Amino acid sequence: MTSVFLYVPNIIGYVRLALVFSSCFFYSTNAVVFISLFLAQTILDGFDGALARKLKQTSAFGAWFDVVIDNLGRGMLWCRLYKWGYFIAAIEWLVFVCTHSLGTEWKSAKVQAPWIVQKVMEKNFKTPQGTFTVLGLFVLPLWLYAHYTGVLGKTLRVPISVQYAGIAFLSAGRALGFVVESFFIYSHIMYLTKDENK
Repeated sequence: MTSVFLYVPNIIGYVRLALVFSSCFFYSTNAVVFISLFLAQTILDGFDGALARKLKQTSAFGAWFDVVIDNLGRGMLWCRLYKWGYFIAAIEWLVFVCTHSLGTEWKSAKVQAPWIVQKVMEKNFKTPQGTFTVLGLFVLPLWLYAHYTGVLGKTLRVPISVQYAGIAFLSAGRALGFVVESFFIYSHIMYLTKDENK
């Protein structure tokens, strides 16, 4: 029997983690290489879950590890983009603690969730609202980096109006993500204090 640490989706996770750490070396020196490495690990994130289901290699460790890599990558980027970026990273780690205390079924934990939270979470984020949120979560920090370093304008020749429209669109998606995150933090606090509130 294959060890959970050698499951194909988890091996992809190790590659993703290596790409995140490798990208750090190029943050200040080569924006194109940084974006390429960071984007590669983000794209790989789309395959590990599908492979886990196809190969019947889903695991609690894999679900945990996947989100840890997501948070490490985005957290590093937010913290380097802005002095206050640690706030967004901290919120994402706080939500990680709140959701993963529910176990591997946290994505389906929708008890008394507001309509918008249910819509975002529905079908494993495969709804218009879910896709919008995921784009804001994953693409916004990379888009901002590409904007600030000139990769969007000078290298890719993206018009400034499109750059700002992208920032506005992705920021709205990230704001929707914050609504969902706030719900999970609130729900977890209510769970922790339920005995004290009687």
